[in-house]
Formats: sequence, C-alpha cells, structure tokens
Amino acid sequence: MGQLMDIVQAKCRSSSKSFALGIFRLLSGMVLGLTFALIGDETIGYGNLVFLFVLVSITVAFMKFSRHWHIVGVLVFNLICILVGMILHLYILIAPGN
Repeated sequence: MGQLMDIVQAKCRSSSKSFALGIFRLLSGMVLGLTFALIGDETIGYGNLVFLFVLVSITVAFMKFSRHWHIVGVLVFNLICILVGMILHLYILIAPGN
C-alpha cells in the first residue's frame, strides 16, 4: 500500500509540473502572438478577425516549436525576447527624426 501511495504522489507531482509548464508555454506564446498581431495591425491595419487569426496562429506555432523544451528553455527564450525588445526600444528612442 505504501508503494502505491508513493507512485500516486510521484505521478501527481509530474502531472502538476507538466501542467504548469504547459500554462507557462501558453502564456509565452500568447504574448508573442499578441506582439506580432499588434505589429501587423499597426503596419497594415487589418480587422479584428485577422488580428485574432494571427494571435492564435503564432501561439499555436510557438506551442509546437517549444514542445520539447523544459522550463529553463522557456525562461531563456523569454529572457532573449525581453532583451531584444529593450534593444528595439532603445533604438526607437535614439533614432533621429520623427
């Protein structure tokens, strides 16, 4: 009986870790999709349906792309995205003209 409880506890711990990783990957993909959808909306000016399509398609693509990543891989990817965003922000601030 003790071994059964240990197995159930290990499976529960593994399931909760993979669920948390899936939620984290989903949130990262949605932020990435929202970024690309907003960029496309500002440059092209498409409607709500295309905006939603870009958001969902980028999110699904990121979920498929990061399928075999662990939490560290997702964190490193998010860190790289934040650093690229900061570099682009600095470029916009320093760029000459309007």
